Amino acid sequence: MKELIEILNRASKAYYAEDREIMSDHEYDKLYDELVALETETGMILAGSPTQTVGYEAVDELPKEAHERPMLSLAKTKSREELADWLGDKEGLLSWKLDGLTIVLTYEGGTLQKAVTRGNGEIGEVITPNAKTFVNLPMRIPYQGRLVLRGEAVIPYSVFNKINAEIPEEEARYKNPRNLCSGSVRQLDSAITAKRQVSFYAFSFVISDAQGGTDGKNADYGNDRQQQFEFLRQQGFDVVEYHRVNRDNILDRIEYFAKTIEHFDIPSDGLVLTYCDLAYSASLGRTAKFPRDSIAFKWADELAETTLREIEWSPSRTGLINPVAIFDPVELEGTTVSRASVHNISIMKALHLGIGDRITVYKANMIIPQIAENLTKSGKMEIPDTCPACGGRTKIVSAGEATGGRVKNAEEIAETDAPQGETAVDQEDQNQIAEFYRNDDKDEFGETIADTTEVLYCINPDCPAKAIMGYTQFVSRNAMNIDGLSEKTLEKFISLGYLRSREFADLYHLSQHKDEICKLEGFGEKSYENLIAGIDASRKTAMYRVVFALGIAGIGEANAKLLSKHFDYDINALRKASVEELSSIDKIGEVLANSIVEYFADQEHNEKLDRLLAELEIEVPQVLADDGEKSEIYGKTFVVTGSVHHFANRDELKAMIESKGGKVTGSVTGKTDYLINNDITSMSGKNKKAKELGIPIIEEGAFLAMAGESI
Repeated sequence: MKELIEILNRASKAYYAEDREIMSDHEYDKLYDELVALETETGMILAGSPTQTVGYEAVDELPKEAHERPMLSLAKTKSREELADWLGDKEGLLSWKLDGLTIVLTYEGGTLQKAVTRGNGEIGEVITPNAKTFVNLPMRIPYQGRLVLRGEAVIPYSVFNKINAEIPEEEARYKNPRNLCSGSVRQLDSAITAKRQVSFYAFSFVISDAQGGTDGKNADYGNDRQQQFEFLRQQGFDVVEYHRVNRDNILDRIEYFAKTIEHFDIPSDGLVLTYCDLAYSASLGRTAKFPRDSIAFKWADELAETTLREIEWSPSRTGLINPVAIFDPVELEGTTVSRASVHNISIMKALHLGIGDRITVYKANMIIPQIAENLTKSGKMEIPDTCPACGGRTKIVSAGEATGGRVKNAEEIAETDAPQGETAVDQEDQNQIAEFYRNDDKDEFGETIADTTEVLYCINPDCPAKAIMGYTQFVSRNAMNIDGLSEKTLEKFISLGYLRSREFADLYHLSQHKDEICKLEGFGEKSYENLIAGIDASRKTAMYRVVFALGIAGIGEANAKLLSKHFDYDINALRKASVEELSSIDKIGEVLANSIVEYFADQEHNEKLDRLLAELEIEVPQVLADDGEKSEIYGKTFVVTGSVHHFANRDELKAMIESKGGKVTGSVTGKTDYLINNDITSMSGKNKKAKELGIPIIEEGAFLAMAGESI
């Protein structure tokens, strides 16, 4: 079947796309009929089959959905002997740990119903239309029961290199196959996913509603994990390569994988060892973080020796000045690396860094460039006493003091400490970065050492670096959403005196500088008009956008929305709130409460906010009905799916729900009050889930009636 699909698709491409024939119509029809007969006989339809027309789909957003069974991380070791000791006298399966994006697939009645990413292990993103474009994924399988399995979506090195070769600009090329795969799988338009040639390899069996069946249409797995793998292979899945091992041959098999990876086309960052005995595995249970029946073997970190050329001091909007090591470029884990964060003064001193030192570097968790060791240890490093951004005085303080008593947590760092030129593209990457910081005893933001770890801090409140980064957040999409103000433009306006430090109201007076702005390089009359139009459009806004835009330490978009709703969209009520009141709000807590109170205790902050509010019109959601009572929507949770008829798009419908005090989520759960779908009879996953949970499915008309709006 695979051979026929390849031949027929090649013939179709030649005929329709290249205006040439490589076989006659008679030959094509004969092969096509043979493929149809095989698909009928086996009950299996493979991805890319010309007997199927898979239309591409585009969505406004990727809905989120909770996994039926949590996806735990694996305990890890880098020791071959420790891996053998873990296996003991049991038999196990040793397989590749592929480096892509983990996907959970659900089949019902032999047809793919749903594909969900790993996400944070509890909740993932639904990417079913994209999964249907994977080059080797079965669209239909012989097994007719319910089947849930896990596997890894990957882009082979050969495909990755081909994609990059078609991009002329070196800086625009993708960094590594994993990032490209993650971005490809999570596209909003499945046509883009299809172009990336993503492959899927099954690696574990999760749920079946017919385990132990023996009638051919069910599955007989016995008590052996290898039989599960063979069953998946029989259904048409490519299964991750595995070998059955025991204490006598496990070291030989590890060596086999170690040699194979040198020329292996599929990205892999290690191996996975799992017990074969399913009953024994089930009896072991799990810890809070790991299953006890599996363990990951990580290849030893790839180290490279290089020369330290410079320490770059990088100011942030909080005032911290972070040391970044610049060294001769080296290849690590398939990418070129030339810089690594040193994090703080304490770590820099511990490494005894000096310009010209020979250092070894690696990628922690294959993501974060780090200095492993300083081989020279000259210790000849000057710590600047002036800020590189403003020339103001610097001061070495404790991490706790620099953050106003507030200590960053690992997840916050994960959002900002991805490698230079890369981003933490998904939750799984962020989890890995956060895990590194939790486990790293050199973490300057760990709660136990915050008071003893030294950091460099700029004490100038008017430091332009603080101003630039503050304005960058203020104009960002999730804050005030002002187009046309890049970091470079903001830096220029600040240097020319058009914008003062955190005096955000100055943005709304840029028209005073029209003549000068129009003469700036890259600007003209049209650019100026577009900029002012964008600024004016932001004048009418929501309270949460303003709260988020202010840059209060620890307050992101989600917390800003929580605060806005709690204080009935009254920003002055928030300004007057006490630590006790704020701490009582779900997900805020004492640390964030102190951060908010300290911000509004500053008279200058309040004066600047007053000037800003004079420029804005903060819209208060109309959560009350005409009779003054709260509407039926207030406090209710909705999920929106399918096409809409009375709104421009689903986002407009979601905005109305939120404006009336409702909440919108991406997946149907027990906490959902209503599913809005104009096709109530649809057999979509969301409709099925809503019916299972007894959640009402309503059309737009019924929703508008609840909202007190006429159709």
